[in-house]
Amino acid sequence: MLLGTWNLENLYRPGGPFGPKDEAAYETKLAALAAVITELDPTLLGVQEVGDPGALEDLAGMLDDDWHIALSEHPDSRGIRVGFLSRTAMRVLADTTAFPAELRPVQVDDSGVTVAQAGRGFLAVEVEDGPLRVAVCHLKSKLLSYPNGRFQPRDEGERARYGAYALYRRAAEATALRALADELLDGDGQGRDVAVLGDLNDEVQAATTQILLGPPGSEIGTPGYEQADKGDAARLWDVAPLIPPGQRYSRVNSGRRELIDHVLVSHRLVHRVTAAGTGLPGEGPPGLPSVGPDPAERRGAPGSDHAPVWIRVGG
Repeated sequence: MLLGTWNLENLYRPGGPFGPKDEAAYETKLAALAAVITELDPTLLGVQEVGDPGALEDLAGMLDDDWHIALSEHPDSRGIRVGFLSRTAMRVLADTTAFPAELRPVQVDDSGVTVAQAGRGFLAVEVEDGPLRVAVCHLKSKLLSYPNGRFQPRDEGERARYGAYALYRRAAEATALRALADELLDGDGQGRDVAVLGDLNDEVQAATTQILLGPPGSEIGTPGYEQADKGDAARLWDVAPLIPPGQRYSRVNSGRRELIDHVLVSHRLVHRVTAAGTGLPGEGPPGLPSVGPDPAERRGAPGSDHAPVWIRVGG
């Protein structure tokens, strides 16, 4: 089984304010995405930045065989949302934006406005041929936006404040996602196949990513990894250390390679992972464009500015 995640980058049908400007550009984008998915050949693929549900249906129609689609009903202000493409039937377990009841709203801009829920829904499904429980997410971006549609700050003070606001939101969303993971694990990570995956918009050692792991210790590559303990019931393991070092990135930001898309798995799953990677298996480091602070610069570009991140799991 190959399980993966991929940010499809602004998957909209043409004609709107965010997607391709014409049908030709749209068809080129779909063809590029479909070629990667066909070669990747996933059993289950979590996807992000689906701006138009019909566009994901168009993409699925370009793939071999019949694919099942599940989409969150909680898009952000641009209409983008998370979802799944699966070769087998799925049952939706949760589709939520809720913060834990104990977590207070967080500030999001200079005016003092606060939010008390995630900007995009977290979608969790159970694959009937398994059972396998998987949640997909797209946390708050590190790419900052400022009042009146600006992507550049007026000064460094404004940059710092809006960086903090984005971090507050991403940390709160990670906390909410961890609460969903707890529900999926149900205190039995040794006996349940559970994965949490998606665009975390931060790297492996970032505090927001670490929130998702649960009890500390036992990370892959540490002495505690092979030693069972009580924390295994609640832990998630980030598979990043299993990705070959030269391929350990899923996006290139202003010339800097970064791994911001992740697959995290339960104790029962992590010990059955036989391979992990980015891009396409057997093709080496992914070739990605370098992106800047203005996402509109890639409007209508073919393919995606992210690479898929995937694991192969044995029986």
